[in-house]
Amino acid sequence: MAQPTPALRQICPNCDGHASVAVTLGGRDRTGHLRTVTAHCPACHGTGIRRPLPARTVNA
Repeated sequence: MAQPTPALRQICPNCDGHASVAVTLGGRDRTGHLRTVTAHCPACHGTGIRRPLPARTVNA
């Protein structure tokens, strides 16, 4: 008997699922820590999953 296949998550095509990354600014601060900033994918807003299209509204 065949088993149902679970639905695959739809990965964001822009970031390929790697939605948030830490980017180094170069250099270190006075305490020796590496300076980084976090960058999020603008298409999926850091979730890594493609969002459904918003429902259309009908003007009456």
